[in-house]
Amino acid sequence: MHVAREPLDAAESDAAIEDDVVLLDDQRRPVGHIPKSAVHHADTPFHLAFSCYLFDAEGRLLLTRRALSKRTWPGVWTNSCCGHPGRGEPIEDAMRRRCEQELDLRIEHVRCVLPDFAYRLQDPAGVWEIEFCPVFTARVHPDSRLRPDPVEVIEYAWIDWSTAVRSMKAIPFLFSPWAVLQVEQLAPLLGPG
Repeated sequence: MHVAREPLDAAESDAAIEDDVVLLDDQRRPVGHIPKSAVHHADTPFHLAFSCYLFDAEGRLLLTRRALSKRTWPGVWTNSCCGHPGRGEPIEDAMRRRCEQELDLRIEHVRCVLPDFAYRLQDPAGVWEIEFCPVFTARVHPDSRLRPDPVEVIEYAWIDWSTAVRSMKAIPFLFSPWAVLQVEQLAPLLGPG
């Protein structure tokens, strides 16, 4: 498996950096990178990611349903936005970038609420997700209009936080397992629902 390339030269684009995933050691230190297209499989390496929970001005949470073409957990409901920072990209910049790319949303009031969240889960097809994944909340900028990229998101819903908490407890199989774990940890911080 290819796990690292030579450093990018100035002629290479930012898009190439965004398509790399940062590999981590057991102490969560960067140790290399791999193309995003090659990271998730039956022997996924430990890597850096993030999850974001977006709220609107009324305090409603945006839940998204993953596109059916997604490599892991296609078609399940999940948090607002997930992604991977590129090489050398600050995690908050990556989160802002992915919110714009996936949802066409600008965000503000970004707050890291679960800085040490990590998980190791296998989807029904045998693909592993093994990530150090800090969790953030943010508010949607009032001038933004939600327009999801159908390659990433096939449905969305704005719901009360309490409804999200109750739903993930009652019917967890409809949601991504990382969202279920994250909401369980977020409930004491954001309200139990």
